[in-house]
Amino acid sequence: MLKAEHRLRRSADFRVIVRRGVRVGRPTMVVHLLPADDSAGDADAGPASVGLVVGRPVGGAVVRNTVRRRLRHLLAERVGRLPAGSKLVVRALPGIAGAPSSALARELDAAIDRAVTRAEQRR
Repeated sequence: MLKAEHRLRRSADFRVIVRRGVRVGRPTMVVHLLPADDSAGDADAGPASVGLVVGRPVGGAVVRNTVRRRLRHLLAERVGRLPAGSKLVVRALPGIAGAPSSALARELDAAIDRAVTRAEQRR
C-alpha cells in the first residue's frame, strides 16, 4: 500500500508536475517527474510523492480501478528510489489494462530511471 505521505492529491500539483516536469513515454504509460527545488536541499525536501492519472480511454470503471490498484502496488515498492522531495505522476495509456504485471514493472522501472537521469541532466 502506498503511504499517505507519498500520495499526491491536489489537482494543482498534478497540473504543475505535468507541465514543468520531465516527460518519459512508454507504450503503456507516460511518466512525469518534477525534481525537488534545488534551493530546498535534500534534507528539507521531504519524502517523494506520486500520483496516478487513469482516464476513461483505459476502460470502464472496473478496469480503471484495477489498473490504479496495480500501479499503486508497483509504485509503493519503487517510491524509495525517487530523489527526496521529487514528485512523480504516472498517466496510464489505453493498452495498460491487458499488460501483464511483469511487463508493467519493467516499463515503470525503465521510465523512472530515464526520468531521473533526464532530471539530473536538466539541472
